[in-house]
Amino acid sequence: MSTETASAPAFRYVAVTFDCADPVELSRFYGEMFGLSVAYATDDFVLLGGEGGAAGLGFNRLPDYRRPTWPDPAQEKQAHIEVGVDDLDTAEARLLGLGATKPEAQPQPDRWRVLLDPAGHPFCITHLV
Repeated sequence: MSTETASAPAFRYVAVTFDCADPVELSRFYGEMFGLSVAYATDDFVLLGGEGGAAGLGFNRLPDYRRPTWPDPAQEKQAHIEVGVDDLDTAEARLLGLGATKPEAQPQPDRWRVLLDPAGHPFCITHLV
């Protein structure tokens, strides 16, 4: 066995990609939320990115996409993101205006709020970050 150490490859976080039925619609929602613009798009995929190559979000069309049914486990969420905000009420109102919905189940609404994006993915807004 060689004692030579190969140089480690450089890794950079680029994006997390969400499956959805309509990547244009979902990218519009998150683009408005985070102030990100379209960095790349095809008929079935949209990548949002920030200035200077900042990490972004991708949205991939899945023909048989099924919305998560959180908190009902019938169609589990695969992942969700946590979004830090200065004011929960103001942020919630803005996101609802952009097309998010608010499920009845709210585990700790004084600490964070669970919202659903237009494709049904749960995400949380919190002032704890």
